[in-house]
Amino acid sequence: MRGWTAGDIPDLSGRRAIVTGANSGIGHHTALQLARRGASVVLACRSAERGRAAADRIRAAAPDADVVLGRLDLADLSSVRTFAAEHGDAPLDVLVNNAGVMAVPRGSTADGFETQFGTNHLGHFALTGLLMDALRAAPAARVVTLTSGFAWSGRLRFDDLQGERRYRKWTAYGQSKLANLVFAKELDRRVPELTSVAAHPGYAATNLQQAGPKLQGSTIMEKAFGLGNALMAQSAAAGALPSLYAATAPDLRGGACYGPRLLQYRGAPVKVVTPPHADRPGLGERLWQVSEDLTSVAYASAPA
Repeated sequence: MRGWTAGDIPDLSGRRAIVTGANSGIGHHTALQLARRGASVVLACRSAERGRAAADRIRAAAPDADVVLGRLDLADLSSVRTFAAEHGDAPLDVLVNNAGVMAVPRGSTADGFETQFGTNHLGHFALTGLLMDALRAAPAARVVTLTSGFAWSGRLRFDDLQGERRYRKWTAYGQSKLANLVFAKELDRRVPELTSVAAHPGYAATNLQQAGPKLQGSTIMEKAFGLGNALMAQSAAAGALPSLYAATAPDLRGGACYGPRLLQYRGAPVKVVTPPHADRPGLGERLWQVSEDLTSVAYASAPA
């Protein structure tokens, strides 16, 4: 089997998409392919400079691309609210919750949350809720939230979500990626008007793996991750295929997760098995309530 490729993306003319973290890696290739197929794409980036450079690269690769830059810092809820106010005034067909940080030293977001949980989960939880009216205004909206194979080792430690008593960077990362997966499933249960799914890229070569060691000043580990990417990882373009499949393929099942077919490591995108604890009764409901309390974002009810 050839497997699904970017060439299978249908025509997206007339559709609008937002991709977080679109300035590099998987997010950039996701935004590029959506724009190449005719979607109007908002590049939601923390750095305006890197965002402009990404927009220029997309326009160079696809001269007819309709791309708009929007500044978004998921580690600052005031930035999330500003972005949603600026880009939530028109129907939104696709939201790709892609941006994230991985295995960084313990730090805090602008709102006092542990950096990985606050950026990877709470920032996207708030963004999706604040864009809910725009999503509901589209005829068949989709929300794609990126998780990771590390969700298998993740646990939601509700007694210490912010890692204040004990912090291990990989444990915190696994928790944030499990939260992404649980959120995607719970969103699909709660908002039947849209389709919410998760996706993960397998092992793809991006700058994410080297960001943590760089912040710690570990040149050896930074080089080791770079070498691992070069020898074993698939490209960022290949890693974006599960996100693109989840965003555009016609035969999706809400609440499912899509990733690489070869041991969830690499290859064409397919529906993949997720950790059983992600479907544990009450887990999604509890995470949802905690997330609403922490972000002060309550999802609007559908109009009667």
